[in-house]
Amino acid sequence: MASSSKRNKEQSILRNLDWFTLFIFVALVAMGWMSVCGASYDFEQGSQLLDFSSRSGMQMVWIVTSLMLGALILCVDDRLVESLSYIIYIAFLALLFVTPMLAHDIKGSLSWIKIGSFSIQPAEFAKFATALCVAKVISSFSLDLSRWRDLIICSVLVLLPMGLIIMQKETGSALVYLAFFLMFYREGMAGSILFAGAAAVFYFVVGVRYAEVPLWEIPQISTGEFLVLAAIHIFSSCMMWVYTSLRKPFLQVLLFGMGAYILAVLYAKYLIPFNASWVLWIVVAATISYLLYLAVRKQLWSYALIALFAIGSTGFFYSVNYVLNDVLQPHQQTRIRVLLGLEDDPKGAGYNVIQAKIAIGSGGLKGKGFLNGTQTKLKYVPEQDTDFIFCTIGEEQGFVGSALVLVLFLVFILRLMHLAERQPLRFGRIFGYCVLSIFLFHVFINVGMVLGLTPVIGIPLPFFSYGGSSLWGFTILLFVFLRIDAARNRLQH
Repeated sequence: MASSSKRNKEQSILRNLDWFTLFIFVALVAMGWMSVCGASYDFEQGSQLLDFSSRSGMQMVWIVTSLMLGALILCVDDRLVESLSYIIYIAFLALLFVTPMLAHDIKGSLSWIKIGSFSIQPAEFAKFATALCVAKVISSFSLDLSRWRDLIICSVLVLLPMGLIIMQKETGSALVYLAFFLMFYREGMAGSILFAGAAAVFYFVVGVRYAEVPLWEIPQISTGEFLVLAAIHIFSSCMMWVYTSLRKPFLQVLLFGMGAYILAVLYAKYLIPFNASWVLWIVVAATISYLLYLAVRKQLWSYALIALFAIGSTGFFYSVNYVLNDVLQPHQQTRIRVLLGLEDDPKGAGYNVIQAKIAIGSGGLKGKGFLNGTQTKLKYVPEQDTDFIFCTIGEEQGFVGSALVLVLFLVFILRLMHLAERQPLRFGRIFGYCVLSIFLFHVFINVGMVLGLTPVIGIPLPFFSYGGSSLWGFTILLFVFLRIDAARNRLQH
């Protein structure tokens, strides 16, 4: 009887398993292995693709073990995984805490623990633990992320492992945890918070990139400072339009500020050159004061929050130089300056990106063919089988192959969104969006940094980059979600 029940359960899992997503996973893994082969194959040594002493052979080991791991996860009761969420999270927090004490220094990073002849990176698995815990907390306590208290609780759950990973000198891996805020937005977090994050990126990029560029050939005015302060004023004014019902104050603030900016620049250009920044400071300060006045007079705290946004924006902008020059590591500073076009470092920080672009460009429309990439064979790109593996795809498979990979990732992410939305319980939906957000962040940033569109922060391309930790970590994330999705019919009935 027991064996019959077990057999029926297995049949139910197989019947309800989303085979389409599984097919995409297998296709991506297969293409990833071919890319690792192309990036690591050495014609001079004549290595065999399945030689376990080669990277292609070891990647096949990781692939086989990840498939076995996925199959094992499908056999585990989804309720057991959910019930152990807190324990798994605490265990990985403890592991992240002790990792710097146990890890070997690898290129300045203290994130790898050596076990025999293998090394694992706990940060790759902590993403799964964090996703489980966040999903469990939000669903169990019916948290409403539109409330600040509940949002702070969930943010702490994300920031704790993020901070521990930063202590390991793995800033890139830590930044991945910002992807959880996409899930927060889906679950009710105010869109203004995402907007504030996007605004911060704008302030940083524009402020740094144009800090030394005179505005309209007026040496006393910095283009970067002018544009950022003007943006703070305009953003604050537009938030008044969006988040309050009073239209007159919006027009007053916007027109007053824009008029002051135009007059100040024209005066400095054609009459007496002077540093017009103080005019912008006055305008921003006046805007903040006016917002606080409205908040008190009309008892509308939306104005106070907008004023807080303006204050925070101003403080953030004037801290950018300190963060860039005194907080970030020298190699991180150089990477940002190269990305923004402030420095040329073709033999240093910019070398990988330049060579990656050359490799991708040399592939043309159809590519040079499997194992025929000259840029990759001659090892021009140092990290061509890990962080920069997309350049191998571009060189060997060309535009067609690269586009196919990106389309496949797009279909994969859209499918995960579909699976998340059809979950009958909030826990499954939240965990699904956590998985989706992590994959989306990895793909966007990894491909972007290879193309020179985003900073080089050293994160792998899912299912493609060489390494067991990343492949196992992504496999666990995906298959736990597939197991949860396979149980949806039981929950619906």
